[in-house]
Amino acid sequence: MKTVGIILLCLVGLFVLLLLMALVKTLLGGTKVSVYRPAAEDDRAHRYAEKLSAMVQHNTVASNEDRRTGSFLEFHKLLAQLFPLVHQHLEKTEIDGNLLYCWKGISGEKPIVLMSHQDVVPAEGEWLHGPFSGDIADGLVWGRGSADTKCSLMAIFQSIEELLAEGITPPQDVYIASSCTEEFGGDGAPKIVAELQRRGVKPYAVFDEGGAIIDEPVGGVKGLYAMVGVFEKGQGNLRFTARGRGGHSSAPPRKTPLVELSKFVCEVNKKDPFRREISRELKAMFALLSPYSPFAYRFLFGNLWLFGGLLKAVMPMVSSQAAAMLRTSVAFTMAQGSEACNVIPQSASVVANLRFIPHQKKDASIAILQKMAEKYGIETEIINGHDPSPVLDIHGEVWALTERVIAEVFPDLPAIPYVVTGGTDCRFFHAICDHCVRFSPVVYGKEQLSGMHGLNETISVNCLPGAVEFYKKLIQSI
Repeated sequence: MKTVGIILLCLVGLFVLLLLMALVKTLLGGTKVSVYRPAAEDDRAHRYAEKLSAMVQHNTVASNEDRRTGSFLEFHKLLAQLFPLVHQHLEKTEIDGNLLYCWKGISGEKPIVLMSHQDVVPAEGEWLHGPFSGDIADGLVWGRGSADTKCSLMAIFQSIEELLAEGITPPQDVYIASSCTEEFGGDGAPKIVAELQRRGVKPYAVFDEGGAIIDEPVGGVKGLYAMVGVFEKGQGNLRFTARGRGGHSSAPPRKTPLVELSKFVCEVNKKDPFRREISRELKAMFALLSPYSPFAYRFLFGNLWLFGGLLKAVMPMVSSQAAAMLRTSVAFTMAQGSEACNVIPQSASVVANLRFIPHQKKDASIAILQKMAEKYGIETEIINGHDPSPVLDIHGEVWALTERVIAEVFPDLPAIPYVVTGGTDCRFFHAICDHCVRFSPVVYGKEQLSGMHGLNETISVNCLPGAVEFYKKLIQSI
């Protein structure tokens, strides 16, 4: 017993020593403040807002069932009116409503692709300003697509329009790629990739949406930060089906398809079956955010060597977004049973949408759920799925280029690597490009983040000049 006591005392002493080391490291690390704010509105910002407003007013809702190619062809006419020099000097290729422009540079050795999609999600509910009004009010452009992502599409076109007006030829070939199927994961981007492959084009770098300039990216970490997406999670859809004899609801058996499905769904939600892991990119994110954080976060983020396990446990409690960066996520989104209130179904099913993390990819994640489903006699059907994208090297030259351009255009704005939990067209370009950057150079506050795919989508007028300058500087920096 005396030996056990000595061992416990040593362990406690070691833990206290480690805590003291972490405390000293935190205190010596110093603090920083993110002070960047977009400049106040001016004539330039309002000119850009007027162009974006016109683009928002053009309804480009599309779905897998309704491609509405004609609507996009009309939208292309608007682009030609808004950006005449682009359409005079760049080679334009239209592929079933999808757009590819080529601006020949001094060299074709390191071509870049600038991306932003044309299509938007449906606009439902009661809006303060009509979803396709394009109203400019309260320092905002209102309407569906203003933030996702006609703002960056406008900025890409406008940046090239201004460079052409200045008589500038880019040092490398520049391509604009804009699909009309991004919101439903359609075949627009693959068609553009196939066209580039046909031409033998291997981009040096691709720049698409995914990250942005985010206000308070982690609760309590105040200020604006350039959250640059370095990879996006994979995704897939599974259908789980339970079967039984069915029958009249007046004499229900204990086991019915819906009961077994309910048990399965509850177990998945309660158990959280996927492994949490702090990736190298997440460690870099926390390390870079640490100096800007309140003391408790600095103590935690800056000492992952000691608190990594604690952070893995705590992050899912902070937010669902934080949890999604650590593990594969699963959301049950659709259900089907009997078509009558008094009939027990012979079969019932639920559909789950999964987002796969690199350390537990598609096959491994699906196998976990399939094994859980088998306990309840439930069948698993894989509807579709793909693995996470390759990861952008945060020590490589394309990351360094992106970080440098951000620093030049947005003084004192920290650039932070970020895990994209949603899906973008950019994933298709990994077939031809080794360096894909997911970053829109616009400011998203809480209102903008909640408005995307929701009510009252907006973008701030005063962030538009910075977005245009970002693309101008990027084009000239390759």
